[in-house]
Amino acid sequence: MLEKILEKIREYQTIVIHRHMRPDPDALGSQVGLQRLLQKNFPEKTIKVTGYTEPNLAWLAQMETVADEEYQGALVIVTDTANQARIDDKRYNQGDFLIKMDHHPNDEVYGDLSWVNTSASSCSEMIAQFAFDMGLEIDADIAYLLYAGIVGDTGRFLYPTTSVKTFEIVAKLRQYEFDFAGLSRQMESVDYSVAKLIGYVYDHLEIDENGAARVLLSQTLLKEFGIGDADTSFIVGVPGRVNIVKSWGIFVEQPDGSYRVRLRSKFLPINEIAKRHHGGGHPLASGANSYSTEENEQIYQELKQVAADASE
Repeated sequence: MLEKILEKIREYQTIVIHRHMRPDPDALGSQVGLQRLLQKNFPEKTIKVTGYTEPNLAWLAQMETVADEEYQGALVIVTDTANQARIDDKRYNQGDFLIKMDHHPNDEVYGDLSWVNTSASSCSEMIAQFAFDMGLEIDADIAYLLYAGIVGDTGRFLYPTTSVKTFEIVAKLRQYEFDFAGLSRQMESVDYSVAKLIGYVYDHLEIDENGAARVLLSQTLLKEFGIGDADTSFIVGVPGRVNIVKSWGIFVEQPDGSYRVRLRSKFLPINEIAKRHHGGGHPLASGANSYSTEENEQIYQELKQVAADASE
């Protein structure tokens, strides 16, 4: 598969790389890390990245302007995106050939060529593997981006997807001179407003007898704290620090009255719940969408049932 991907990369002069909406470090690390990797090894090619520049992650990577005509006869690669609805910049299907690179469950197969590795900790790990296995040259900038993506999606190597392979790849990336300690501090740092929101989450976290937890963040509350939806990503792991919490949902009200639901679990799969509510993702880290307070309640009841079944 890696040889087929490299063959396609060699074939095209213009390559446009996409990733999912609302990017996290792995989305950006894999997308821009791949771009820099290909630019270094194929300097004669035009290789661009497209999508929304997330202000909270602008320190890691920023997007470029891609004209419509640049898709003509181009190779398009989508990283870290399980389904087409989540691809940022809907022009991804306007190229000549489409490649999917992803580590999420392959519930929606798309692309002319698809490389999906659900055992990988992150898409950034996959890009690093691609580089090492294919003998491509890496530098400190590329290593920095891929390392950031791996650290982000493994929760600093805390999540079960962290494997021996993950550490082997990280060890290779660390051979390049980049400020890994500074990167870790940057990823750990939050604004004071987010720190106050973390306090709110602990104060208002509802936990049932089996360890299923939830918290609701309303638009009124977000405005009171002076933060946006993107800032709430910093508190996704907060409930999991409580020892009695097994699985949890964070319900974030959107301006239109719907809810973005972030589902997480320490060891109980919750991605089937997400699939039933307009979402999906990893077994222990998924996202869903709710369109009413009644659906919020339904999601939490399903979360509670998963925890109750495991306690029997």
